Amino acid sequence: MGVSDAEIAYAKDLFSDLPGDITTRRMMGGLCLYHDGRIFAILHPDHGLMIKGAGAFQDHLEAKGCTRWVHKRADGGTSAMPYWTIPDDAREDPSEASALAREALRFL
Repeated sequence: MGVSDAEIAYAKDLFSDLPGDITTRRMMGGLCLYHDGRIFAILHPDHGLMIKGAGAFQDHLEAKGCTRWVHKRADGGTSAMPYWTIPDDAREDPSEASALAREALRFL
């Protein structure tokens, strides 16, 4: 299925308050977003835009009602991935989204 050019433009615009360049790389039908060479978010073809959560930042994301991506493997098992949905208050606010990205990058 993949992600569209419009979805990529939306994601890059949403994180536009980060200083410097945001780079991208298509992977497995989706897209990884990088800042200074470090991945901080993904654009998943089925789950949309997701922020990387590690350490104490995971607790913050859970408190905001974000949902963790759980990958269903071919063998029927599951794997919890380190990516979370974007909180509603950050979906249309570059300032909020970029603040989340800075936190994600801090915990990498």
